[in-house]
Amino acid sequence: MHGPPRIVGLGGALGTSSSSFLALKVALAGAEEAGAETVAYDVRALALPMYEWGSPPPAAATALAEAMHRADGLIWSSPLYHGSVSGVFKNAIDWLELLAEHEPPYLTDKPVGLIGTSGGAQSMQSINTLDFIVRALRGWVVPFSVPLVTAGKAFEADGSPVEARVGSQLRMLGAEVARAARLFRAAARTDPR
Repeated sequence: MHGPPRIVGLGGALGTSSSSFLALKVALAGAEEAGAETVAYDVRALALPMYEWGSPPPAAATALAEAMHRADGLIWSSPLYHGSVSGVFKNAIDWLELLAEHEPPYLTDKPVGLIGTSGGAQSMQSINTLDFIVRALRGWVVPFSVPLVTAGKAFEADGSPVEARVGSQLRMLGAEVARAARLFRAAARTDPR
């Protein structure tokens, strides 16, 4: 497979102004600057019903799962809700059970960049949860992540970061996922299995 790496982002919250989705968009811009093609999924816009084992998947769940399966890399951005990821974000991830029978299954060998946002200083708690989820789905978390604290004050009305440092870190994460996606893709081409 040639061409630019495809990076799929998932983020957001149910509120109309989501700092986790704004952070995701900046990180995806960093991936684009590194030569990747990107697409962003907003959990609010997906409006997915609660995942139920064996229930018929809505079109939005199927589209999300297939996009993640075709992606070379992923970026996930979740707000911190009571020490973990938000319920709506976790529900979107639960629909990835649709990838159980794919070859390879789930998110096998996909690099994933993680962003956690919070109103306080505990953003790493959501990143830690996301790390566990990625590993359970057979993906690889890139070593660099972005815990965004006091996230409600981190972005201007136009979605740009208030602090240049925050924008730089988010774009660096996007570039790192694009770089890792290229490495994984190259390794897959030379794998004798």
